[in-house]
Amino acid sequence: SLLQEMILTRMRLQNVFRHPQYTSSVKLMKRFLSAKAIEGPRTFSGIQPTGTIHLGNYLGAVRRWGEELSVENRKNKIYCVVDLHAITLPQEPSKLRSGIKKMTASLVACGLDPTKCILFQQSTVKEHAELCWILGTVCTVPRLGQLTQYKEKSERLSEVLLGLYLYPVLQSADILLYKATDVPVGEDNLQNIQIAQHLCQKFNTTYGNYFPRPKAILPDNNNARVRSLRNPDKKMSKSDPDMKSCIFIDDTPDVIRSKIKKSVTDTIKEIRYDPENRPGVANLILIQASLNNQSPEEVEQHIIQNNINKVQFKEMVTESLVEHLNPIRSEMQRLLSEPAYLDSI
Repeated sequence: SLLQEMILTRMRLQNVFRHPQYTSSVKLMKRFLSAKAIEGPRTFSGIQPTGTIHLGNYLGAVRRWGEELSVENRKNKIYCVVDLHAITLPQEPSKLRSGIKKMTASLVACGLDPTKCILFQQSTVKEHAELCWILGTVCTVPRLGQLTQYKEKSERLSEVLLGLYLYPVLQSADILLYKATDVPVGEDNLQNIQIAQHLCQKFNTTYGNYFPRPKAILPDNNNARVRSLRNPDKKMSKSDPDMKSCIFIDDTPDVIRSKIKKSVTDTIKEIRYDPENRPGVANLILIQASLNNQSPEEVEQHIIQNNINKVQFKEMVTESLVEHLNPIRSEMQRLLSEPAYLDSI
C-alpha cells in the first residue's frame, strides 16, 4: 500500500540522512519524492476530528466519497483525519483523542471502507509536518495574510497562534505529499487550494517537476447548499450555537423528528421549490430529494399531486432521514465499541 511504501521510504531516509550529500532539506525531499509517477487521478481529502459529521457534510461530500471507492483503485483514494489541523486552535487532549476515534468510525460507517481506500490519522505520518516546513520556505507572509478564512478566524482572537496562520501551508503539504490531483473541498476552502497550486508551481519551478498540480473538486451544487434548519439564510454548520439548526448523522429518530418539526419555513400554504424567495421550504425539499436520489422538482411535483401540507411534508422528510441515517448510526455505535479495530485502521 501507499502507506507501507512511505514507511519503507522513511527507513531508507534514516540511512540517507547520515550521508553528507543529503544534508540539506531540499536534497532530502528530492530523494523522498523521486518515486515513480502516479497512475491516474489521485484523490486526497482531510476532515478534522472535531464535532460530528452533519447532514450537509454527508450529502455534499462524504456519501460521494464512499460511492466512488473500489478495491482496484484503493491507493488513489486517500482520506485523512487531520488532527494536526485541529490543534491550530486550543483542544482538550482527551476530547481530541475521542474525536479522532469518533470521526474514524463516522467515515467508515458512511461508506469509506478501509479495504477500498487509504484512511489514516494525519499525525502518524511525520512527513506532513516535514513537508509543511519545507513549503514554508517558499511561501511568503503576504500571501497567507490575505486569505479570507484567516482574517475571519483571527478577528475573533486576542492573540493569533502561528499554527492558524500556517494552516494553508500544512494543508498544501497534505495534498502534495501524496501527489494528489483531485481535492474535494467546499467553496469556502477554494483559497487554500489556490495556495497549494501556488506552492506546487513555485516548488516545481525552483527545484524540479515533483508535484502534479492539484485541482479543487467541488461538491454537487444542490447538496452543497444544505441550509441551517433554524436560519436558512446560513449554511448548515456544526459550530452553530443553536443545536436544532443542524442534523448530525448520529442523531436518534426522536432528535431528528424534533429538529425537523421545529425547522423554519414560512407562512405560505403551498409548498414550492424556490431557494431564493422561500429558503426554508426549499431546504427541506432539497434534503428530501437528496436522500431519495431525486431532483427538487420531482419532490415538488409529488407534493402537488398528493396535496401534501407542511405538517405531512415535515413528517415525510423525518421518515426519510431516519430511514437513511439509522443504519449509519448503528454502525457507528458498533465501531466505537471496538476501539482496537479503529486503532488498527
